Amino acid sequence: MLIRPFLLTFASMKRQESSEYIHYLIAQGEHQQQDFKFEISDARKIAKSLSAFANTDGGRLLIGVKDNGKIAGVACEEEQYMIQAAAEQYCKPGVAYSMQAYCVNGKNILLVEIAPNEKKPVYAQDENGKFWAYVRVADENILASPVHLQMWRQTESIAGELVAFTEREQHLLQLLQQYDTLSLNACCRKIDLPRKAVEQLLAKLIRYEIVEPVFDGQKFHFRLK
Repeated sequence: MLIRPFLLTFASMKRQESSEYIHYLIAQGEHQQQDFKFEISDARKIAKSLSAFANTDGGRLLIGVKDNGKIAGVACEEEQYMIQAAAEQYCKPGVAYSMQAYCVNGKNILLVEIAPNEKKPVYAQDENGKFWAYVRVADENILASPVHLQMWRQTESIAGELVAFTEREQHLLQLLQQYDTLSLNACCRKIDLPRKAVEQLLAKLIRYEIVEPVFDGQKFHFRLK
């Protein structure tokens, strides 16, 4: 007779802890590793978010939460199906994820956690069947720049790479010392090299943490780190 009240109390504590955890996450707002989704109406659109998280630092989706943090709730089974389709059918390569359903204030919330992919880039398929890679910047999913793509290609073959700076790298570094930030097009004009060569140089310098990309709301620029 004493076991039943104990179990009810324990279950109540678990529900309270879960509710507090979700409220704690919501209080953080949207940021580089967290995004709110009112609902999932299109698996292809959510694939874009999965690509961005997988290509950056990983992150989580709180599904059933409005942009302002208000809990709306979702039908979890339908959302789970959409997440699975996005991760397995519309992302290339597929994205690893975990899902957990929570009941908060009588409404269902789905928490989806995405780990950063070991193999990058992860592409997301759009409604026209084309594949694009995205990165997560602050609370936005941004189309990866050609420099990001070069950086990921170089990362696949860095074993045994000799760290050496030629005149081209030195010239680019001097330009970046002279200017606060430069776009890819500006770098190409000022250094007078083919675009592909400049992309490769910037990617190399980013990998060695000498240069960093910055997003100004319209395009990526590059600056000394």
